[in-house]
Amino acid sequence: MNEEQRGGTERFLTLNLDKEHFALDIYSVREILDMTEITRIPQTPEYMRGVVNVRGSAVPVVDLRLKFGMPAAERTLNTRIVILEIARGDGSAAIGAIADAVKEVLEIETDRIDPPPRMGTGVKADFIRGIARHGERFLLILDAEKVFTTDEILALDGLGARHGDDAPGKAAGSAGGFPPEAVPANPAA
Repeated sequence: MNEEQRGGTERFLTLNLDKEHFALDIYSVREILDMTEITRIPQTPEYMRGVVNVRGSAVPVVDLRLKFGMPAAERTLNTRIVILEIARGDGSAAIGAIADAVKEVLEIETDRIDPPPRMGTGVKADFIRGIARHGERFLLILDAEKVFTTDEILALDGLGARHGDDAPGKAAGSAGGFPPEAVPANPAA
């Protein structure tokens, strides 16, 4: 994090995976979907669940639990697919991420975001941008572009994930086509 970011606030969408709390920069979130039918694509990694139809486009969906080495979970009423816009070369790619539950949008002061702890040479945790305390819990702030590596994004293009800067529903300066305050605080309600 550079000095220009210190002293301000950032907005994050919080979500749960197992008993862990994660956060994504709100500006990488395009929309939040209820769990829907996912069409499986043969010969893809287990964490790649398949594709969903988002307004006529096939968007690949990743199970974040499996991607992070957590046990698989049953779908519940709270299970959501978070559609993210990930920068890719000259455009962006839409990718869905399955979360156990989407919680709320939080504003966190940037000087309260600590760098991720060093875990040793055998542990790859470069996808964690930082850690912030919220109440009695820690939030692991994910770097969406590192969670979904460039190689994965390029491979997903074949599944129909390619989108230009003028993707439908994407308004300039908004969080994926809607203002951050329009993200429901409790989508299950």
